Amino acid sequence: MAAMAATSAASLAVSTPAGFLSSSSSVLDGGQRGAGAGAGTAVIVQQQRRSRHVALRAVASPRAEFELPPPPYELDALEPHMSKNTLEFHWGKHHRAYVDNLNKQIAGTEEERYSLEEVVLKSYNNGTPTPLFNNAGQIWNHTFFWESMKPAGGGAPKGKLLQLINRDFGSFDEFKTQFKAAGATQFGSGWAWLVIKPSLEEWIAQRQTGSDEPVKDKDGNIAKSLAVVKTPNAVTPVVWGDVPLLTMDVWEHAYYLDYQNRRPAYMDVFLDQLVNWDAVEARLEAALSTVNLTQQTFTS
Repeated sequence: MAAMAATSAASLAVSTPAGFLSSSSSVLDGGQRGAGAGAGTAVIVQQQRRSRHVALRAVASPRAEFELPPPPYELDALEPHMSKNTLEFHWGKHHRAYVDNLNKQIAGTEEERYSLEEVVLKSYNNGTPTPLFNNAGQIWNHTFFWESMKPAGGGAPKGKLLQLINRDFGSFDEFKTQFKAAGATQFGSGWAWLVIKPSLEEWIAQRQTGSDEPVKDKDGNIAKSLAVVKTPNAVTPVVWGDVPLLTMDVWEHAYYLDYQNRRPAYMDVFLDQLVNWDAVEARLEAALSTVNLTQQTFTS
């Protein structure tokens, strides 16, 4: 299996009615549409558009099934931290089943014409998910997860990302503590995420005035752009208007073959050995570009 190229900030461009960013070198769409569908899209929800409904296509387009894209590395590339056996089951069976089941569900319906992102947002149904949501959400979450890892990953991020983490969490170590706590306290199945929160709008607005004062929200609290959240089952934070930067899968099938019931050990390895900070930085750059964040300054 040929490994796909790593995501780069330069390849990201605005697309789709929901404000998602597409990447010609990423697998982040999670379900490619037929031959020549491209490598996928990374969801970056623009905060100023978060209240819009999904725009539906006015005319029918030819039937094209979602396809299962490969991870952006060989299945044994994450060893010894995540085994080929785990990838063969997790990607090759679980992820494939979500794709196959969604294709069966949408056969003969108007959703055949939708992008994956449109199916996710429409099927979330304002917090009352329809039967399509679990499979669509899991397809999106899993492809975002594969792109969140790389061989010889882990460690600490650099540049703007590290500065924002230090600002909003106090330190990188504190971010790690909160991220792992989110994963550990997600009862049953779910996900831990690093996201940009909607409060970024207030932060941008005040920064554009040229003020050096700490940015505060309507309640007088200092507004922070980065946050750790957790979601159950197939829920993705894009349905809340958050902008995902990183995710960690804490469903048991993500780690049980390698770590059995030792979820904390898996989470330590994920952060120390597997995180693809280059991809996270590219997502951050794309988000900052999307919201036209021109007034923030960072030291080199």
